[in-house]
Amino acid sequence: MTDPQTILEQARRGPAPANWRVFTKKRGKLSGLLHGSSHDPDPLLVITPDAAVEYRDDHTPPAVVGFDDLADVELKVRGQSFSDSTLVNISAWLDLRYRDGGTAKWRPVSFGDDLQAIQGFLEAYGAHKALRGG
Repeated sequence: MTDPQTILEQARRGPAPANWRVFTKKRGKLSGLLHGSSHDPDPLLVITPDAAVEYRDDHTPPAVVGFDDLADVELKVRGQSFSDSTLVNISAWLDLRYRDGGTAKWRPVSFGDDLQAIQGFLEAYGAHKALRGG
């Protein structure tokens, strides 16, 4: 895997390689002001064939999930509604199980409601696993 900063810089500069999925989101002025990140670049999630890299702000190191480190990924979904409503709020995340026995819950911080980001992760991890014979 390439250095996470290099991946983020290349995705920002564009164009990203065709086999990358890049998700961007405009930083809200109020949110940026409250979190001290108003001058930081906008949040960015890059999913490559080997990893998922998320930039949140300049105060937080990029979150990196290397696919080689994973033993398994499981999609989890929870729905919630109220008895007087026909609307259902859906929450989705990935349970990650690492080769070293560790576990983690993955949901991109800045893109938590973007189901396409979760789908992109699953597709890239599935392709990675298939190409590596796993």
